[in-house]
Amino acid sequence: MKHARIRYQGNIHLATEHGGTGLRLADGRTVAQDQVEWLPPIEPRTTFTLAINYADHAKELAFKAPEEPLGFLKAANAFVGHRAQTHRPADVAMMHYECELAVVIGKSGRNIPRAHAYEHVAGYTVANDYALRDYLENWYRPNLRVKSRDTCTPLGPWLVDRDDIPDPMNLMLRTTVNGRETQRGNTRDMVFDVPALIAYFSSFMTLSPGDLILTGTPDGIVNVLPGDEVVTEIEGVGRLVNTLVAEPA
Repeated sequence: MKHARIRYQGNIHLATEHGGTGLRLADGRTVAQDQVEWLPPIEPRTTFTLAINYADHAKELAFKAPEEPLGFLKAANAFVGHRAQTHRPADVAMMHYECELAVVIGKSGRNIPRAHAYEHVAGYTVANDYALRDYLENWYRPNLRVKSRDTCTPLGPWLVDRDDIPDPMNLMLRTTVNGRETQRGNTRDMVFDVPALIAYFSSFMTLSPGDLILTGTPDGIVNVLPGDEVVTEIEGVGRLVNTLVAEPA
């Protein structure tokens, strides 16, 4: 099932997909998808983000693949929903999208073995984790100005139940900018797969329901400018639409 969080008539509602173009609210009402404000499908608790977790992206950046996950944390203020606007600072020369499979934790655990990792997953969503190259100090663990800026991580539109994605390690990822495809990849090309990431992060801290793991992006990143519509799409998970605007003065 596909779940969403939306704002409708001034109130926040939980909803599910209905009829392809509609939403069914928890109280039974149905509304059209274009009549609501989309919010991130979850309110992330702790967000783990991965640097250089696709072999082709590592090659694109002239790095060798890492020997252990290169993880860092992201602040909650960065997240916006489907069809939202992302601000592009005026002093930035290179800002690019990153289409990523996002894993939502549904069950607490510490020292989770790979063989039981999926038991701790609630579901999956799409993340577009924008990066601002001008502010980058370290490719391996980007700093706060690169990865925790307001509006710079669209998330959604759906939280798709774990059991509806039989093999998260064989999903096509695709990005278009103004309708032109600029990025294509597959989750099977991750350096560290979903079970490996869950085992790694839980080896030194407890994972809890609502935690989010952004699993990295393949190659194919390009600069985006105010006015650009960026669509990040993952097979079976969702199609996330976002528009770039100039950052307010």
